Amino acid sequence: MFERPQRAAWREAAEKACFARRGVKLSAYIQQSKPIDGPSICGLTMPLRTTALLDGAVTLSSTQTLGCPMTEALEQWIQAVVQPSAMARFGQPVAQIDSMGAYSCRPINNTAGGKLSEHAYGNAIDIGGFRLADGRKITVVQGWTRGDPQEQAFLREVHAGACEHFTTVLGPGSNAFHYNHIHVDLAMHGSSSRGLRRYCRPIIKDIAPPPRQDNLPDPPELEPEIDISRNNPNARNALALARGPYSEQQAAPAPISRGALPPMSGGGSSRPPRSINSIGELDVGAPMTVPQASRVERGSIRDDGAFVPEGELGD
Repeated sequence: MFERPQRAAWREAAEKACFARRGVKLSAYIQQSKPIDGPSICGLTMPLRTTALLDGAVTLSSTQTLGCPMTEALEQWIQAVVQPSAMARFGQPVAQIDSMGAYSCRPINNTAGGKLSEHAYGNAIDIGGFRLADGRKITVVQGWTRGDPQEQAFLREVHAGACEHFTTVLGPGSNAFHYNHIHVDLAMHGSSSRGLRRYCRPIIKDIAPPPRQDNLPDPPELEPEIDISRNNPNARNALALARGPYSEQQAAPAPISRGALPPMSGGGSSRPPRSINSIGELDVGAPMTVPQASRVERGSIRDDGAFVPEGELGD
C-alpha cells in the first residue's frame, strides 16, 4: 500500500526506441529537457520542448512539451498530409500550427476522477487551427462547418490523413469536447492482424477535390485500344487484317535466304527479281526465296519490298 504507482513500461520503451532510431532531430527548435516525474504517474522520461517542426519550417503558436514519438509522428503527418493538402488547395504551405495544449497532467476531457489523458504523458496535442504562409488563418471552430469549401475540405483532409499517423484522432462531431480542435495522440489501443488498432472520429467519407489549376476543359475519357488485326479477319481489301506468314500461331520465320521467287504479279512487269542480302539490304537482280507458311503457298514482292500472298483473305 506504500508503493508508488508506475507508468506503463511501454511508454519509456517507446521514448528510448525513438531516440535510438533518431526519429527526431534535436535543434534550436527541439530541445531535450529534464525528466518529468509526477504528480502521480504523469510525466515523461525524455521530454522535448518544441517550438517548431521540420527544422523550423512550421512553428507552433506556443512552446509545447512532447515525447519523442509524438514529435516524430507530427513531423511525418505535416510533411506527408498537411503541406501537400495546403499546396493543392491554397497554393501555399502551412507556416504555423495553433496548438491548444500538449503535456498536461489531467484526466480525459478534464473530467474529475476519470482516466488520465494521453496529454499526461506528453503523448498528445490539441490543434486549434493553421496559419498559411501569407498569414491566412484557418481555425477548426470556424472552418469545419462555416468555412469556404476549400477550408472545410482541408480540415477534413488533414483529419482523415492523421488517422494514418496517430492511433487516436478526434475532431468536431466526435463529441461535445472537440467542437473547436482536432486531438491526436499515440495511445496504445492494442493490435490486430492488420496492425495497430486506431480510433478516428468522426469518420470522414466525402472530401471536395482541390480547385482547378487552369481553365482548360477536362480531357476526354480514354477508350480501350482495339486490336484491329483480330477485329474482322474475313474482311476483303484489308491486307493488314489477313493472317499471313508472321502469324502468332506459328514460330518466328527463318531468315530469308537467297533463292528463286515467282515473277511479280500484276501486268507482267519485267522488273528483275529481288532478294535480301546477309545484312538485311534489298538487292536487285538476285533471286531469293520466302518462308513457307500455313495457307500461304505463293506470293510476290511489292515495290516497297513487302511480301504479298496470293489468293483470297479467307483462304
